[in-house]
Amino acid sequence: MAAPDDQLDAVSRLLLERGLIPTDAAQGPPTLAQKVRDGASDMVITAMNFLGVPYRLGGSGDSGGFDCSGFTRHIFEMSLGLVLPRRADDQAKAEGLVEVRRDELRPGDLVFFNTLRRTFSHVGIYIGDGKFIHSPHSGASVRVDDMRFAYWNQRFTGARRAGASPDPAPVSNPTTGR
Repeated sequence: MAAPDDQLDAVSRLLLERGLIPTDAAQGPPTLAQKVRDGASDMVITAMNFLGVPYRLGGSGDSGGFDCSGFTRHIFEMSLGLVLPRRADDQAKAEGLVEVRRDELRPGDLVFFNTLRRTFSHVGIYIGDGKFIHSPHSGASVRVDDMRFAYWNQRFTGARRAGASPDPAPVSNPTTGR
C-alpha cells in the first residue's frame, strides 16, 4: 500500500509531485530520501531547493537567477566547498574533477552538453535515474530533465566527478566501505 502524501518525507513528496519517481517508490523503507543521502545527497537536495529559480544570463545567485554554470558553481560551493570556474567549458577542465563515463554516472556528477555547437557549452548536475537538474535557457527556470530524451542524449559530451583526491572518504559508500 502506498504511503499517503502527508506521511512522505519532503524530498520524496517533491520528487513524486514533479513526476520524477514512480508512485510506488514512495512506499515503505528505505525512503527515497535515505537512498539519495547514500550518494551525494547533500548536493542533490541542495540543488532541488532551487527548482523554479529563473534563468539569468551571467547569474550566479538564487536571488537574481542562474545560468547553467552559475547554478552548478553555486551548488558545488554550498555543498562541497569546492569553487568551480565560472564557465561550463572551464568547469569541464577544472582541477579536482575527474572524467566519468556515462555508464558510471552517480548523483552529484556534473554532466556536460553541446548546446551551442561547441563541446561543454552547457552543464547540469546528475541526480540519478537518467535525470539531471540544470538552469536551461532564457525564459525558463531551474528544472529536471531526462538525459535519455533525444535532445539531451544527442548533445551529451561528458561528465566529471568531484573527489579526485587520494582520500576516498567524500565518495565512499557506508554500506560497502568503498
